Amino acid sequence: MPAPTGTIDLDQHLSAIAAGDPAAFARWLAHAEGRLRDSLRSFASRVDTEAVLQDALLRVWQIAPRITSDGKPDALVRVGVRIARNLAISELRRNRVAPIDITALEGAAGMDTETPMPDRVADPRLRERIETCRKKLPRQPAAALTARLHNGGADPDVVLAERLRMRTNTFLQNITRARRLLDECLRSYGIDVALELTT
Repeated sequence: MPAPTGTIDLDQHLSAIAAGDPAAFARWLAHAEGRLRDSLRSFASRVDTEAVLQDALLRVWQIAPRITSDGKPDALVRVGVRIARNLAISELRRNRVAPIDITALEGAAGMDTETPMPDRVADPRLRERIETCRKKLPRQPAAALTARLHNGGADPDVVLAERLRMRTNTFLQNITRARRLLDECLRSYGIDVALELTT
């Protein structure tokens, strides 16, 4: 299916992003960010959508090598929207928003179930350092982070926690610890992930 008239299929940047090109990601982001933000609009009064967006963008960068075209335009944008919405729903559950509110918001967000999610993470350059740092993580934080990354945002955290036989709060604590340790490790290599995504 071609992109609608007057619009650009942002998947033209996909191969370069998958190869680890931050400039290509920045070009993609310049056009995709507004759509990702709009997809979180119905969650704005209940979750920190800016934090959700940043987390979603990091995941998009990490899983881009596994994205393949399904014949429709903007596959990477659609995956990003799905990831962002699932992250927002996980935040709602963590914040113990009433189930009826979550259901209503899921419906309002129009969850995309058509876009296939990648089944693993790979990284040719920057991702090589990320993998090195991941291997240094303690067992429980590593298990929680790996579950999240390999799932690609397809399931909320409560489901991932159950699969690992962790309480949801324990799972989230392990994610927080893993992120902190990864950040410290990457910085020891002179890598600022946030800067990598925007330069």
